[in-house]
Amino acid sequence: MTAHAVTDGSGEQSGPARARLLVVVAVAAEAEAVLRGLPGGATALPLPGGTLHRAEGAPVDVLAAGVGPAAAAAGASAALAAHPYALAVSAGIAGGFAPHAPVGATVVADAIVVADLGAQTPEGFADVTELGFGSVRHTPPPACVALLAKALGGPAGPDDRGAVTGPVLTVSTVTGSAERAAELAARHPGAAAEAMEGFGVAEAAARYGVPALELRTVSNPVGPRDRAAWRIGEALAALERAFAALPVHELIEEAGRG
Repeated sequence: MTAHAVTDGSGEQSGPARARLLVVVAVAAEAEAVLRGLPGGATALPLPGGTLHRAEGAPVDVLAAGVGPAAAAAGASAALAAHPYALAVSAGIAGGFAPHAPVGATVVADAIVVADLGAQTPEGFADVTELGFGSVRHTPPPACVALLAKALGGPAGPDDRGAVTGPVLTVSTVTGSAERAAELAARHPGAAAEAMEGFGVAEAAARYGVPALELRTVSNPVGPRDRAAWRIGEALAALERAFAALPVHELIEEAGRG
């Protein structure tokens, strides 16, 4: 029998059953990498529009929701409506902003930012926050970010390269030119990576009162589109290693303190 979420009047999940972590990726190859990193096998659970994969050796569910923020939000919402979670994680491979996050780096988002939701004006791009229509940023719990970065080899000292922390940008169109990369870097100082799903997952999670994180491994630099330079296999292997090191129980406990 599957436990369902208990909610209060605001829709926030509550109660002792909130002891699982939801991982949302875009495609099956990413889901397979995540599951390889987790202990034991996995059991398939039906979900409207998709299938959850419940790890047998860890309190983690994995969902390949599709590419882009809309698919990510829809898939995450379906999972959050059907099962209780302590934490939602957007995960997968991404483009990295050099030199901050080179190919092969593991990135933990300290901000999840939608970079192209807004309007072009004569003065340049204005996001929806500037236009007065909403927010373009979700801030993951800092204690969870620090815990995750440390577990993944995050910076313990000035000479420790470790995991990279920084904003991860969500875009609906992947950057394909140096000019676009420079524009994004100028608008979002310190941006570490660019992906397509994080903000969608974070938006869905916020509506259920569930905190969100984003974890990415870098397969290519953000900039001119050069498929010969992509290292997708290496990034998927890094994703597997990241989930093998994921401090699942500690993250769930820390999220419960929030």
